[in-house]
Parts: sequence; C-alpha cells; structure tokens
Amino acid sequence: MRIALLGGTGDIGGGLALRWAYDTSHTVLIGSRDAEKARTKAEEYTTELDSRGVDVDVAGFENRAAADRANVVVLAVPPYHVGDTVEAIADALDEGDVLVSPATGMKRDEDGFHYHKPGAGSVTRIVADAAPSGVDVVGAFHNLAAARLSNLDAELGVDTLVIGDDEDAKRTVTDLAEGIEGLRALDAGGIANAPEIEALTPLLVNIAHNNDGLNDLGVEFK
Repeated sequence: MRIALLGGTGDIGGGLALRWAYDTSHTVLIGSRDAEKARTKAEEYTTELDSRGVDVDVAGFENRAAADRANVVVLAVPPYHVGDTVEAIADALDEGDVLVSPATGMKRDEDGFHYHKPGAGSVTRIVADAAPSGVDVVGAFHNLAAARLSNLDAELGVDTLVIGDDEDAKRTVTDLAEGIEGLRALDAGGIANAPEIEALTPLLVNIAHNNDGLNDLGVEFK
C-alpha cells in the first residue's frame, strides 16, 4: 500500500509516517504545500529509521504529487484547510482511493479547549462533501497523542475509532491502523457519528493539561 500523509511535516502526520515506516512494509510519502519542506522532513524520518536499523526511504513531495502516487491519502492538515486541500488534489485522486481525515475542530478560551462543530456537522463530513466521486472517506486517528505516536520508544496501547460509509474503505483503514504496533481500530459506524468522535479530542486535551503525567493521554476501550 502507498500512503500519502498530506501535512506529514506536522505532529500527527509525522507520527503516523514514522510508525507505518517502522512497523509495516507500506510505502510512506510525505506531502506538504512546500515540496522542499516535505523532502527535508522525509530525510529526517529516513535518518531516524536508519538509526533504528530500518532500511527504508521516506520520500517527500508537494501535496498533489504525493496524492497522485498513493492509494490512501491522510489529510493531516488543520481542520480549516481540509476542504481546500481536497480541492487542490482532487484531480490526482483515482476511483477507489481512500481519503482519511484525522482532524477535529477546536477552540480555546480561559476554561480550556472546546469542540468547534463546523456547519457541515463534522470535519469528516467536510472532507466527504469535497471528495470526488468514487473516492471514499474514512475518519480515523482523531484522538491520538502526537508526541506519543512519534516516539518510537513509546508503547501505544490505545484505540482509534474508525468511521465511514463504505465498509471496504473502513476495512482498509482498519488494517492500516492495526499494522501499527499497539494500536487497535474499532468500528464506530458511519460518518454521521463523526461529531461524537471528534468531540473527544478537546476532552482529552483538557484532561492532559490539568493532570500531571498525562501529556500523552490516549483512550482504550474495555
């Protein structure tokens, strides 16, 4: 499988890139609006993996070029950029490709972080509305702690909730998620359920900020 992480120079994109390159044999592509920035970050990931005895090249491209080379495209970009990003890469996507959205809208005030529900109902729905015909959208990886994910010495032991309206696309993303050691994927239904899942992220951030030792907080369902 060829996975493009658009916004793969950031925290969650970088963490997923490192984990997939370290734990699986999938081809990992880093995307950015700035191709040079993507290449530089890809070289950093390759060096980190090489230091751990993993002989793999992580390649960097401008977002559209990365998407053009991939079967699965992860939109690891801020929530207010997801619609524009999908429009920018739309003609590089093929029928059968899968778009994955881990973004969640948040706002902050003096009391902490709060879910910022977009007019479409969820960030995942924004992606689904913008996606070309024949390209399925799956929401996943919303509630993962980026620092924990990118630390290859850290054991994960957490769950990610997977939502989507196409069962085959959800199965593809579930398999990709569970290829990462210590990460379990749970089916949470269709995209209509995205608001409930996205709203967990600000809750976890607030708990982490208000309790010592919980910086890398995650969720495990038992």
